[in-house]
Amino acid sequence: MVNDNNEMPHSETENVIDTGAESSPATRGEEDLGFRELYEQSLQSVQIGEVVTGKVVQIGSDVVMVDVGWKTEGYIPLRELIDAEGKIGISVGDKLEILVDRRDGDGNLVLSRDKATKIKVWDDIKAACEQNMPVQGTIKERIKGGLSVDIGIPAFLPGSQVDIRPVRDLDRYVGQTLMFEVLKYDKKRNNVVLSRRTILEKEREEEKKHTLETLEEGKIVQGIIKNITDYGLFIDLGGIDGLLHVTDISWGRMSRPADKFSRGDSITVKVLSFDREKERVSLGLKQLIDNPWDQIQSRFPVGAVVEGKVVNLTDYGVFVELEDGVEGLVHISEMFWTREIKHPTKVLSLGEVIRVMILDVNPVSKRISLGWKQTTPNPWESLKQKYPEGQVVKGVIRNITNFGIFVGVEDGIDGLVHVSDISWKQRVKHPSEFYKKGQEIEAVILNIDVENEKFSLGIKQLEKNPWEELGERFPAGSTVSGRVTNMTDFGIFVEIEEGVEGLVHISELSSKRIKTPSELYSVGDTVSAVVKNIDQKGKKIRLSIKDFESGTTDAGRSGHQYLNNRENIGSSLGKALADVRIIDSES
Repeated sequence: MVNDNNEMPHSETENVIDTGAESSPATRGEEDLGFRELYEQSLQSVQIGEVVTGKVVQIGSDVVMVDVGWKTEGYIPLRELIDAEGKIGISVGDKLEILVDRRDGDGNLVLSRDKATKIKVWDDIKAACEQNMPVQGTIKERIKGGLSVDIGIPAFLPGSQVDIRPVRDLDRYVGQTLMFEVLKYDKKRNNVVLSRRTILEKEREEEKKHTLETLEEGKIVQGIIKNITDYGLFIDLGGIDGLLHVTDISWGRMSRPADKFSRGDSITVKVLSFDREKERVSLGLKQLIDNPWDQIQSRFPVGAVVEGKVVNLTDYGVFVELEDGVEGLVHISEMFWTREIKHPTKVLSLGEVIRVMILDVNPVSKRISLGWKQTTPNPWESLKQKYPEGQVVKGVIRNITNFGIFVGVEDGIDGLVHVSDISWKQRVKHPSEFYKKGQEIEAVILNIDVENEKFSLGIKQLEKNPWEELGERFPAGSTVSGRVTNMTDFGIFVEIEEGVEGLVHISELSSKRIKTPSELYSVGDTVSAVVKNIDQKGKKIRLSIKDFESGTTDAGRSGHQYLNNRENIGSSLGKALADVRIIDSES
């Protein structure tokens, strides 16, 4: 400021420069130097809130001195420059980007590297969002709704933006450093929302384009297992998914793919078919190896004994793996010669290695029948050698059914006495009428069928067949007497001795015409008849009352009179009945 007398105020004269005549040259030189410094400093002035580049000049115990081009150095709190391991990550002479934060009470500049970094981060975030450029960040922790990501400042990654497909386990991403896209940001609220999904979608689209250009039927490709179901595997081939159906995984049986494969596994497959328009790809794994069912009969001939691993146990048998992709079934009936089991799990376990015999091979239906018992001696063959037909054996009744009796002769082997082989004469409705479980009996060996594993016994064979004598005792034309035991529309049955009956057909009842036998006889009546015929094989006897009363009635009457007078002869003739039929189980 200049006054009316063109004089400079005293204060300003003192702070800037002294122009008096008494001033010496030396004094004027010092004043000129001070003026130049002030001028240069004015050109290098810094503004509060400005980000500048400074040079580290000194590292103290709690602050770091930095030259930012001002008249004095500024300082940064040392804590801002200590890394996660507690070490100082700078040295004297290093250049740093810092923020001129403020002046302290003494007029010194307070600098901040952290604030400068945040300002730069926000600039980068703004540029990334506007220009669709990815940013790098490290996932720090799982939080509500998603993940917290460090991109220089904390940012939020929603769970829906983590991957293309929904992710159940977000914790597995913690600690990973990945690339993200900035969806939106709000600097005032210190809020940044990221997406990894958008980056993956762009990458997948590029991969898909390349895959569609190079994929072709018959090509062998590498893929990543993306999903596992009961019906197969979904394989990521690079932007496009292919289905590896369960039937194309193995030449053998594959019930649960999840038992053999895991999500994320790398797998080599063959393209079986490819619809470019619909983007559908069918894949095969078993097609990478030769079909083991080709030439199967030469590798596993019938009768050969081989080793295999138990891979499945069912109520009807055991599946045994003979080689990779080839399994055979041991039916439960082929497990033991004599032992009965409720379920194969009682005797075998998964993974157990056993010896089996090849019983049958069908390459068309891809089935192999195996036998386990065939690898051990057949007790039925030993039984046939030990017990010849006709031999009498003793045994304990183990079971009684309506069709016969099961008798234990050998350990695990029962013989069957059919109901028809229990008695020659008695009518057996049910064997329990005559026998009890646990009872010891004798029987005759009738037949041992090794192939069908059947052991036939007979009780009635312990006695002589009465039919062999019946023809001699009661020849055709002889006269017999007996009691009427049953009446039918076609005739009457006459019992002439215990268990032996003969049939008098309605046509043989009388020379008179009758409609029903009840017109002449009732159950319990005693009648006499002539023996017409004896069928020993069919166990049938035909009688005729009409013949007895016909032209030879005089002889008949004389015979009856003689029987009445001679009790002993009558008793003998009472046993000689005509047309006798044995009451057995077949009647």
